[in-house]
Amino acid sequence: MANLNSEVKGFIVQALACFDTPSQVVEAVKQEFGIEISRQLCESHDATKRASKTLAAKWVTLFHDTRKRFREETAEIPIANRSHRLRTLGRMAEKAESMKNIALTAQLLEQAAKECGDIYVNRARKEEAGDEPVIPTRIQVDVVDARKPNAEP
Repeated sequence: MANLNSEVKGFIVQALACFDTPSQVVEAVKQEFGIEISRQLCESHDATKRASKTLAAKWVTLFHDTRKRFREETAEIPIANRSHRLRTLGRMAEKAESMKNIALTAQLLEQAAKECGDIYVNRARKEEAGDEPVIPTRIQVDVVDARKPNAEP
């Protein structure tokens, strides 16, 4: 097991807290610090994994603080906002249409429609207190002889 200094450990913990995969973090450590580490060693710095049970408290705290901050700051990333995505899709659709690329224009318009229709949003239907399921008042069962081609009930 490689003996990592605090700077490298902090880098690994923060990258994992930002939802980077261990493979991505291994590559980033190699590029940033010139150190080769295994994915298993990297994963041992992820406070949400069982492999991190021996991780020091300061790294666990850093992990959770970084993850909390990352989730809060996601709202500040332009592409995370629907209005930004729709404006961008609108510009792209206009450009595709001016280039006479009808297929791409149709795809972009479909994408914008999905964006407006909350197809990418996971929202459960909120039921009001007065909402009751509809109870069927009449059930009809018809028996038809399947051997006859024009059989009607």
